Amino acid sequence: MCAACAIAAASAATGTRTWLQNHGFRWLTPRRLRALTIAMVAGAAIVSSVGVSGSSAPTAHAPAHHAAR
Repeated sequence: MCAACAIAAASAATGTRTWLQNHGFRWLTPRRLRALTIAMVAGAAIVSSVGVSGSSAPTAHAPAHHAAR
């Protein structure tokens, strides 16, 4: 995983945490918010390192045509 992907994933997770915190959900206690933040950052790191590949798929090569004479 490149550093830019890691930073983007972590910032998305913390941005989601901030959004949840600012909406004042009653079920979201500080302990649950902390656990949710850890889970989101870990999930983002896993998805960005395993689920997203930085290289493209190999291209298919056309078969060589050999004319028999």
